[in-house]
Amino acid sequence: MKAARDWARAHLRTLGWTDRAPETVDAVLLTVSELVTNAHVHAHSTAQLVLTWDSRCLHVTVHDSSAELPQPRRPSTERTGGRGMLLVDVLADEWQARPCPDGKIVHACFRLPQPEAGGPG
Repeated sequence: MKAARDWARAHLRTLGWTDRAPETVDAVLLTVSELVTNAHVHAHSTAQLVLTWDSRCLHVTVHDSSAELPQPRRPSTERTGGRGMLLVDVLADEWQARPCPDGKIVHACFRLPQPEAGGPG
């Protein structure tokens, strides 16, 4: 998971996000970690990570070989896991999962925070 975070951080740095939006970078990196971990742990699969910036949204997409879609679960004191998609739901501006012919993709969108009116920027 560290390799995925490091790779994503390097790409966010090229976009200037590490300086302009460090809190958003933290949210993206935590989401990358959760989605890649889910691919390995729950899908028993390798993960293909793609980041795409379309000037409105940073798209974080992870593909794995399981067709089973993730479902946010209520936290439980009886389970140690199960909170990853709840985190993604809170961190990302939006997310979705959908099946594809050879597994599924989980996609999360992150938008840069807008500068406050009258503030620096």
